[in-house]
Amino acid sequence: MSEINNLLNTLPKRFKPVIGCIKMQEKENALVTTRLTQEISTNLLPKIPFFRTFADGAEITANELTENILVYFGPKILGENVFRKLYSKKLSAAMKDMVATPAQDLMKNLEVAENDKKRLMAIKAAIAVSALAIPLAEYSLSYFKNIFTLKLFKQADFKNIANLDKSKNKTEDVEKQNKVKESAKKHIKLAGGLFAGCLAISGLLLARGKQSKALNQVSEFILAPGSKLFKNNAKRAVGFNKYFGLDFANNNGKLTLSRGQLTACVVAGFFGYSGAAKDRGKQNYLEVLYRFPLVGLYAITGSELVEKGFKTALKKAGKCKELLSYEKMPKLSELPEIAEELSSKNGTTVEQEFKKLFKQKSTLIMVPFMFGIVVMGGFVAGLSRFFTQYRYNKELASQKNNPFNNNSQKFEMSSFGQNK
Repeated sequence: MSEINNLLNTLPKRFKPVIGCIKMQEKENALVTTRLTQEISTNLLPKIPFFRTFADGAEITANELTENILVYFGPKILGENVFRKLYSKKLSAAMKDMVATPAQDLMKNLEVAENDKKRLMAIKAAIAVSALAIPLAEYSLSYFKNIFTLKLFKQADFKNIANLDKSKNKTEDVEKQNKVKESAKKHIKLAGGLFAGCLAISGLLLARGKQSKALNQVSEFILAPGSKLFKNNAKRAVGFNKYFGLDFANNNGKLTLSRGQLTACVVAGFFGYSGAAKDRGKQNYLEVLYRFPLVGLYAITGSELVEKGFKTALKKAGKCKELLSYEKMPKLSELPEIAEELSSKNGTTVEQEFKKLFKQKSTLIMVPFMFGIVVMGGFVAGLSRFFTQYRYNKELASQKNNPFNNNSQKFEMSSFGQNK
């Protein structure tokens, strides 16, 4: 550790922020910390210059912060600290430790007795199903946002919240406000009812999961659907489990957020965002449909897709050859050893080789990260707001030129402002 710190101290001071960013991405539980930072960096900070009104900025800020805390810390709190302790308290110490073992590994483990394996899978599935409280809360969040804006700013019409209508007369339809409020309450209750159903399923898995062959199959499908669907294709099974399995990730024996759970949150969030937006007006709904698929995909994969494409381009250009020669990117702590090998090979100093390696690593990490901030954050936020205003202005002009339409605002609300 002292060696890496000594070499890092030889770098110019301008690299300090980059060093901090790399360390954050490589520390334990990096999925949580990295994705949380990426979400705030790409989904909140770049939007600030594009806040259209105080109400618009307040609801976006409150929603993004609450959403990030919920999605990135909720699985550990509920999964590890609540449901794991509650559901596994009757297990032996050895079996308690195995609750964190990934389901796809547990299913193939021949050293675990079959009955113990079935019991562990049932408990793991029960924990995973109970933790669906998080995507259900994510679904509800957009409806809570509607109530928040209505209570605090007395607004439910998106054209007023986003200042699409530039006239000073920003009246609110009381009937529409009541519809938005009632719709929000209905969907929040629906989420609560679904969570009650999740708890019932968890109870059934705990009570009968070990004895029932059908429930054992259900447990396996919940936790590792790829292992069930692609039995003859290990690579595809692992990929499917990664993005669609509801099993928790194992962080040194602790349950923590997995990409499959992240996918569940994004999917639930889409239905919540789009449904709540539809209640408030056509342009809010279209803005979500334009923006969310891009942002949602980035939330699930992070910068992985960009990284792969960027690395391929660098390889073709013959850049960053030393680090790209490794199948897996070497960690920061591994660079001194590589620098020593290159120093002996090239007849240079370790400091020179370390600086070269660090610059390569910085390029490979920071370019995709900055892409997320600039493109996925600022560009998408600005462009989505531009097209929302453009669509509204175009529709308004079209309605004014229509002699059969004497009230353009009522036309818009009646055609798209109904409850789901």
